[in-house]
Amino acid sequence: MEFKPYIPPEKSLPEYTIKAFVLGVILSIVMGAANAYLGMYAGMTVSASIPAAVISMAILFAFKDRNILENNMVQTAASAGESLAAGVIFTFPALVVLGYYTTFPYYLVTIIAALGGSLGALFTVVLRRAFIVEEKLPYPEGTACAEVLIAGDKGGSHAKPILYGGIFGGLFKLLGSSGLWKGTVEAAKMVGSRVYYFGSDLSAALIAVGYIVGLNIAFLVFLGGAIAWFIAIPIYAGQMGATDLSPVDMAWVIWSTKIRYMGVGAMVVGGIWSLIKLRNPIKRGIKAGLEVAKRRQAGEAVIRTEEDLPLNYVLILIAAFVIPLFLLYFHIIGSIGIAAVMAVILLIVGFLGSSIAGYLAGVVGSSNNPVSGITIMSLLFTAFVLKALGLSGMEGMAATILVAAVICTAAAIAGDTMQDLATGYLVGATPKRQQVFEIVGTFFAALVMAPVLNLLIQAYGIAGTPTAKENALAAPQAFLMAKVTEGVFTGNLEWNMIYIGAGIAVALIILDEILAMKGSKFRTPVMPVAVGIYLPLSLGVPIFIGGLIRYFVGKARGDTEEKPTDPGVLGAAGLIAGEALMGIFFAALIVGGVAPSVGFSSNVLGVLFLAGIAVWLYMTGKKK
Repeated sequence: MEFKPYIPPEKSLPEYTIKAFVLGVILSIVMGAANAYLGMYAGMTVSASIPAAVISMAILFAFKDRNILENNMVQTAASAGESLAAGVIFTFPALVVLGYYTTFPYYLVTIIAALGGSLGALFTVVLRRAFIVEEKLPYPEGTACAEVLIAGDKGGSHAKPILYGGIFGGLFKLLGSSGLWKGTVEAAKMVGSRVYYFGSDLSAALIAVGYIVGLNIAFLVFLGGAIAWFIAIPIYAGQMGATDLSPVDMAWVIWSTKIRYMGVGAMVVGGIWSLIKLRNPIKRGIKAGLEVAKRRQAGEAVIRTEEDLPLNYVLILIAAFVIPLFLLYFHIIGSIGIAAVMAVILLIVGFLGSSIAGYLAGVVGSSNNPVSGITIMSLLFTAFVLKALGLSGMEGMAATILVAAVICTAAAIAGDTMQDLATGYLVGATPKRQQVFEIVGTFFAALVMAPVLNLLIQAYGIAGTPTAKENALAAPQAFLMAKVTEGVFTGNLEWNMIYIGAGIAVALIILDEILAMKGSKFRTPVMPVAVGIYLPLSLGVPIFIGGLIRYFVGKARGDTEEKPTDPGVLGAAGLIAGEALMGIFFAALIVGGVAPSVGFSSNVLGVLFLAGIAVWLYMTGKKK
């Protein structure tokens, strides 16, 4: 059966409007700031497309001349802010971990974020047809967003779960940040010479993350944590001998200095495997892009819903963006040759990373897209190349991180762009107009990334660095980037742990292929397990709980598979937005010296409040 978009190609509605531009820019900035906090806290971000689409519908409802394609443009620009935040917070804080910066120069973050993100959007122009039209990848979050937009256009209302979730998530974060309960409930015990640890963060946002990604992915994240904390740490502790550390401190030290590198090995193997799996789709994408360009040059008409940005213009824009990056690297390094090599590396590896991210967003969704794994793979390659060119010490490490920052932002935006283009494909949008709005959203979100990062560092600091304060942010991805880079340049990389992680990844790949051949719904992709290994176990536990809630909601609803737009998904998005935005607000209060503080603390209250939110999420998800 031939696919028919909601708005047919022969019908043209206003997509570029002033109100769509203004609303899209505002939401891009807000979503970018909120996800910068969530990413530095939990090591992952969640797609902003659905919340942005619902907010857009609610606001544009006041205008008589609104339409669904205008709504789609708003969420396209807004979601760019969330994805750009992921690229920025996964890399730039690594420079704080390395001691290169304590706060960030505005120009550096803004230029790299804006140009790197725009490159990611441009890279996807040749991939859209291959992944969305020909491969017909599911793009779960893009499909969900399209369904929300279509329901809104028909008169459906989805705003209440997000509103209530935002209130509950924000209130929970406010009370916890005020000291009413600790952020993490944890305990550890020595059994002989081995240490066994268990802990859980009290976080509504993390339960919401687990709900959105579903039980399969949530379980794999927890499985990674279990491998690290229940197996690897006790084994390593048994070989350490006597120590003055408490059991809790001992578990954390072993994980952060040794076991975490297993996650690096798993991600490197997972990235290489992704490249092997994607070689044919990438070739088809390039070929399709060139064929469309030839048709346009020959004067042949291209229907509205198939019209991408012209490939020749795209190549010119890519070249134009690389030039200022080359000049920036030359300004930092002072070597024309090395700056040129860095520019070439970011072009080649950036395109491959963007291709992987665009494909994986179609398989697991933008929220689960392993951008950090793609970045680590490119970071290792970059570090070895720059070291071979003679760079060393802090100069070499900083240059490596700055190249990785471009690649990471490009990959993050590429995954988001492909998801938004999938939404547009279903509702009948014009691809080239979405591509332009994605770049617009990226540029405006880039303007606030440096102030938000500096605000978070001043208020909380990064754990394990001189900037750390009470409730310091873990910034797990950035910490990992810093330690991997440092290990390459000092020769002290934990290769044994990396090899073990690589072995785990190979086993998971074999198992996943067997499950795929058997047509199993349960799969074992490498990246979620790798994330679980290098994230604290305390973050994986609430994510797993959220996945379990999603599973029981499906059972109660009688769904044979998880519905991407059940009301619980919207409620979970509200919990994330509320907690993340309150985190930004509380950071501003801390910097201003007016943060509230209660006179007592009770973890029991936190557990009970969180249990109540979990029950609300379950009851919300059950609704038809």
